[in-house]
Amino acid sequence: MARRVVTLDDITYHVLLALAEYNRNPYDVDAQHTTFAELFALFSKKKLFKLGNATQSGLKSAYKHCRALYKIKYRELRAYHMQEAIDGCGKGYATQAMIKNLFWHLDRFGLEMDLIERTYSTLLTSATATETNKTPFTVEEVKRLWTMQERPWVDSVLTFLYTGFRISELLDLRIAAVDFDAGTIIGGTKTDAGKNRIVPIHSRILPHIQRRADNGGEYLFSSRGKKITSAWYYEIWNEIMNEAEMRHTPHECRHTFRSALDSADGNKRCIDLIMGHKSKDVGERIYTHKTLTELKATVELITY
Repeated sequence: MARRVVTLDDITYHVLLALAEYNRNPYDVDAQHTTFAELFALFSKKKLFKLGNATQSGLKSAYKHCRALYKIKYRELRAYHMQEAIDGCGKGYATQAMIKNLFWHLDRFGLEMDLIERTYSTLLTSATATETNKTPFTVEEVKRLWTMQERPWVDSVLTFLYTGFRISELLDLRIAAVDFDAGTIIGGTKTDAGKNRIVPIHSRILPHIQRRADNGGEYLFSSRGKKITSAWYYEIWNEIMNEAEMRHTPHECRHTFRSALDSADGNKRCIDLIMGHKSKDVGERIYTHKTLTELKATVELITY
């Protein structure tokens, strides 16, 4: 029998083939059969430890609420499976948001390994923070945040406290909406009274807004030029709150902002305009030079 001569081209071909296979699935995962539990185990080994301590704890806790999915092949999971885990957890908005965030992380990891071809986590919904039992930040807590102002993303908390924006409104703000000449931001999305309202930039946060704008990109508060989701921001928020030894929600910044203006005897019409509230004091929303001057004077009443 004639012996086949193995050439350099043969070796190169097989090396490249093996390399391509490795690059396709570097973690040696069986894409067809990997279950939800197996994917989370691999995610924990490869990715989870790189996240903040609070996020690690939150995602591990969220995983425990997904027991019904443990044995399901991940590529067979659909949005309704994930949504049922969120809706059926029996917990409030914070836990629901973290479960949603877990699916977001696993979807990204699954895409990285070619385990899935599309993500369903972007279709999920979770409960929002309730309007009741809001606890405003204390003056001491706001001062503590100012001592941390150079740390990543603390400027976003300060911006909440000095603008009254909701979390979705802040994350939707485009740099183009900031008018540094006028000293205002146009934002707001929730109600007719709140859409595209004018919010003056308080003098204390102006340097932070300027620095954010100088970073470029489309959105004022973004990560490496990319818009971030509310679930992603809650990770950031929890890290800051843990470091600052506080227990607040982003919406409590809005409550703090309103309380500070009320305590300073701010013009009620101006407060409602800034907050995007509809009231008998706010008729047709028309901004004149006089109105803008009054709005700026009202915001500057906040001294904390």
